[in-house]
Amino acid sequence: MANLADPRRLWADGKAIDVHGVAVTRLTAGPAPTTLAAAGHGVVEVLGVESETTLVRLDVPLDGAVGFWHPAAGWDRHLTADWMATGLRTVGLVDSAPLGCLYDDAGRAVLAFASDRLVHTTRLRFGVGERAGRFGVWLAMDLGPGELCRIRIAPPGGAVAETVRSLVRRQSGTAALPVPEAGRVPAYSTWYSYHQEVSATAVEAEAELAAELGCGLLILDDGWQRGAYGGDYAGCGDWEPDPEKFPDFGAHVETVHGLGLKYLAWIAPLLLGDDSAARDRLASFAPHARPEWRCHVLDPRHEEVRRFVVDTCVRLVDRYGLDGLKIDFLDTAMVYAKDSTRREEAVHPESGTGREDRANPEDRARPEDGGRPEDGGRPEDGGRPEDGGDVGEAMRALLTELRDGLMAVRGAELMIELRQPYTGPGMLEFGNLLRAGDCPADAAGNRVRTLDLSVAGRESAVHSDMLMWDPQASPQVAARQLLSVLHAVPQISVPLAQLPAAQRAMAGFWLAFWRERRDVLTRGALDAGHPDQLHPVVIARDATRAVVVHHVSDHAATLDPTRFAEIAVVNNTGAERVLLDLTHPAAVRLDVRDACGTPVRSETACLEPGPRWLAVPPSGLCLIRPA
Repeated sequence: MANLADPRRLWADGKAIDVHGVAVTRLTAGPAPTTLAAAGHGVVEVLGVESETTLVRLDVPLDGAVGFWHPAAGWDRHLTADWMATGLRTVGLVDSAPLGCLYDDAGRAVLAFASDRLVHTTRLRFGVGERAGRFGVWLAMDLGPGELCRIRIAPPGGAVAETVRSLVRRQSGTAALPVPEAGRVPAYSTWYSYHQEVSATAVEAEAELAAELGCGLLILDDGWQRGAYGGDYAGCGDWEPDPEKFPDFGAHVETVHGLGLKYLAWIAPLLLGDDSAARDRLASFAPHARPEWRCHVLDPRHEEVRRFVVDTCVRLVDRYGLDGLKIDFLDTAMVYAKDSTRREEAVHPESGTGREDRANPEDRARPEDGGRPEDGGRPEDGGRPEDGGDVGEAMRALLTELRDGLMAVRGAELMIELRQPYTGPGMLEFGNLLRAGDCPADAAGNRVRTLDLSVAGRESAVHSDMLMWDPQASPQVAARQLLSVLHAVPQISVPLAQLPAAQRAMAGFWLAFWRERRDVLTRGALDAGHPDQLHPVVIARDATRAVVVHHVSDHAATLDPTRFAEIAVVNNTGAERVLLDLTHPAAVRLDVRDACGTPVRSETACLEPGPRWLAVPPSGLCLIRPA
């Protein structure tokens, strides 16, 4: 049996091939891996055999490797040892993806891979082999007899972001859910502003102020539904508006629409609250308890659950004129994966707590062209698994029905927000607003999370976690929350009516800046710099414009000032200057503004090649244009 918990087995000999300098070794019984020709990548085919978990190792010499990125890495991208628990994960449809990149101190790929098992569970282990002097990635998969897994391996030496994007483009064969215009505008969220203490009166007042600031989307978070109080989820399951907070929910939505904002409402459709009226009817389909949340988790493998979720969500959108939903806690379904994963205890015996419990197998169609699914990987039965079967198939079937049902109501204008960790390539067909995981007031964390989402592609709308800040802080300090996520769609979540005038001026200035440069910021080429240093300088560019955001003042941004009609240099630090490294001389005009948009100075200058400091106020802006 393949045992990822036993480091002594990880470096055993096996049937191996070499692909782009990566040793690919099968450590369990079965035929040796084979390769297919594919543009730019090596594609490894691994064939399943009877009654055997398949374990494959990818490994390379350590050389100059300094870190390992994967979709759920967050802060933790250091080189872990192969025996440490930090290098052990379960991935699938609603938790990350079988994708990773080992990189060097120049931000270049050393070992980059992506498996085509986007829904079916893969157990991953990665880390440094102390005795081997190599870095390894192990993939444990329950492949049925004759079932193929294809693993793409990118050539080394490319920038991490571009390398990962090239893998993701071939990892999923389905088209992403289109993003309407309203999904690419600044949003206002009620969560950090009000938590569950929302009401029609308060939300409408905030919506009016949000529209004045330039927001085009309102997201009503938890608290609108009957039984939402006390900070838990005991009332979830009925999904009816609280009549005291929202006496006429449909009229309320129309009022917000009249202010020029689209409207999404929060829902956690797999949570069944202990106090909900639906509890008696659905209790038998929700055996897993979350006592700290005062709810149970519905098991999506049951047709009754899938029908309940789809009918509830479609009814909510249709009845109240919503433009879509913010769908939360989809990853809770993975508590049932253990029941449907073959020989799980043999693969990962220490599982039982945390996210490593989550699994979601899938039977995927295997195409002949090197790994691009012809039908998006749906099961042959149309995605309707039997009750008690595979939880991954169940989630895919649920999400397919849900998306189709909502699109029948809203068409191409539909918006569905998903959040990390269920934002991997396999989820792009089910949601079009991909939000960073919760990180309240953590500007650096929000930057890293949104860049992790952006690195996999720019087709969907990447949204920041909701932005909150201290209303007593200076506008320069408050602005850093917003400036840290300029490359994403910002979601504001502070009580706007309580903001001091300076903070309101700051928010208005930077949201206007963002709207004017939205396309370059969210759709242009994105250079996120060094992943091991958590991206100290981020540059977005198109053919004529560039936006350079310094998150650390003494890291140089390399630029050609003759290439662009405008370079916007943003100082997202507390320092009074930032560092540029210019490749060509240029005569330019400099227009400098502070955090609130107040002009500081305008001047012409002759910029010489090489490093130079540029004076920009903290949380301020310098526009560089040809003189």
